[in-house]
Amino acid sequence: MRPDRVAGWIHMDEVWQEAETQGYSYRRMASGALHDAAKVARIAPTAMIFVPCRDGISHNVRGYTSSEQLAAGTNVLLHELLNLAGY
Repeated sequence: MRPDRVAGWIHMDEVWQEAETQGYSYRRMASGALHDAAKVARIAPTAMIFVPCRDGISHNVRGYTSSEQLAAGTNVLLHELLNLAGY
């Protein structure tokens, strides 16, 4: 899967641009994991926004993501949805 294009018409460039517009640092990457999004992408536009986990540990009870990082990811998602809705 190319990291710049996911499922038809959603361009990750738009999501990355939104992160930049909001003043957040970001890394362009593709997930190699088989998330549910990979299945959904076959029938609907799909994108994923990752936020950093302390020490890179995720999907584990030892994983931790700060409230600030969670808020940043949520803010990018909110504004991208508003953009897609034409607001």
